[in-house]
Amino acid sequence: MMFLTVLLTCSLLGCIAGFLAGLLGIGGGLVIVPALIYMLPSLGFDNDHIMTVSIATSLASIVFTSASASFAHQKNSNIPWPIAKQLMVMIAFGALLGAYSADSLSNELLTNIFAIAVAILATYMLLSIRVVKSKPIPSSWVIKVIGFGVGGISSIMGIAGGAILVPILTYYSMSIREAIGTATVCGFVVACFGALGFIITGLEQDNLPPWCLGYIYLPALLGIISTSSLFAPFGVKMAGKLPVRYLKRFFAGFLILVAIKMLLQ
Repeated sequence: MMFLTVLLTCSLLGCIAGFLAGLLGIGGGLVIVPALIYMLPSLGFDNDHIMTVSIATSLASIVFTSASASFAHQKNSNIPWPIAKQLMVMIAFGALLGAYSADSLSNELLTNIFAIAVAILATYMLLSIRVVKSKPIPSSWVIKVIGFGVGGISSIMGIAGGAILVPILTYYSMSIREAIGTATVCGFVVACFGALGFIITGLEQDNLPPWCLGYIYLPALLGIISTSSLFAPFGVKMAGKLPVRYLKRFFAGFLILVAIKMLLQ
């Protein structure tokens, strides 16, 4: 009965995350992680594992949504592979390290890191900051450092990393179309290696509830992925009919309030 309840609840969460991802161009992790943080305590999860399970489950769901989006961007030739491949290699290492680091951090510290990072990203979104193209594509080692940093931060937060990577790439004179395509395929790598890291580290824990694969809570994952990919195209379609700029600012303000509440708790 509990399995079915979680499955249905997270199916609704997947609808919301997918729709907002398509409508506002945000990563589903910014919606999924806070929702799971408030849901998991009622399911008997130890407080020490709530944040890691939320992040791991979010990353696992992003594997599926970012995979389909990556194929679409590849079909439309939106991915500059010479740069993307360099980023992907280092992002993989960063995502794995991020997962292992998150496992060693306390729930309180991990929550504070997430909340502060969300507040920064939401403020960027709220102010609608426009990055002006000003520099050419940097050297190979700079790209690799960027990839490693984005992979680590994104894995710790449970997000795909597009909100971080797209502004960086557009700053380095990459077109917004190629920046989004690159961020999407890199998000797939973050999700794969981050989720893998959380599976490995979670297997060592013996006080997780049933239906966990490492730190990934399978009923929540199945519920989210069953609807998120279906509602993302609907959000994209509605983007042409709704005042997205104002909705994005409203949502950013909401995220800031969520982040503040997490910090105060």
